[in-house]
Amino acid sequence: MTIKGILFDLYGTLIDIETDESMDEIYRAIAHYLTYHGVYLHRGEVQKRYYHIMKQQREASGEEYAEIDVEAIWNEFLMQEGIRFGPTRGQLAKVLAQIYRAISRNRLQLYPGVKEVLNTLQASYRLALVTDAQSCYAIPELRAVGLEGYFDPVLISSRHGFRKPDSRLFSKAIDIMGLEPSEVICVGNDMFRDTYGAALLGIKTIFVDSNQGAKSFENVSPHYRARQFEDVLEGMAALERSRA
Repeated sequence: MTIKGILFDLYGTLIDIETDESMDEIYRAIAHYLTYHGVYLHRGEVQKRYYHIMKQQREASGEEYAEIDVEAIWNEFLMQEGIRFGPTRGQLAKVLAQIYRAISRNRLQLYPGVKEVLNTLQASYRLALVTDAQSCYAIPELRAVGLEGYFDPVLISSRHGFRKPDSRLFSKAIDIMGLEPSEVICVGNDMFRDTYGAALLGIKTIFVDSNQGAKSFENVSPHYRARQFEDVLEGMAALERSRA
């Protein structure tokens, strides 16, 4: 069948990102910010409680590949601190999540050639995003690097409670697109999450060998290996020829 769509991963594939969530500065800043909302905790307690609630959330999910929801974590944190009014608590939870991300983030940039490749591909294919991420991070970061509007649909794991390689994320994307697995290609940088996950549905894959992600997984091979993102165009051409 004709290739009609491409499912892209985000981090490590399109966006080169580096974060460090062990930084004391994250929890110090959040602890200080919380004093303006009547919450008085030492940064060590903020960190301890955050990870405790995260652990509880994962254990309660029942999913094989559980995904956390950082806004829900902070929402529960604030509930425990007596902030009961839902709209206020929800808004503050999102702010705390984004403060956390902003301080922990050391690098956020596109890999070379990403926009040029996407501009070429969108003339012939429908582009979708299927990513393990938090929506309150990913959507603003897509906007920050100039990728807003390239992808429809955008499937983000935090909205569903599970992450790749769970094939349901890929399945949801192609269902929304109205396509079959044989009509799409998955492009990602992680041999387990992306290549293996897509293969569970029989989706052909292009593996982008970036500076991030698992480089191998037992008995799994991509249909094309791109040494850099620009090579995705060559990979698409090769996969098109193989279907001819």
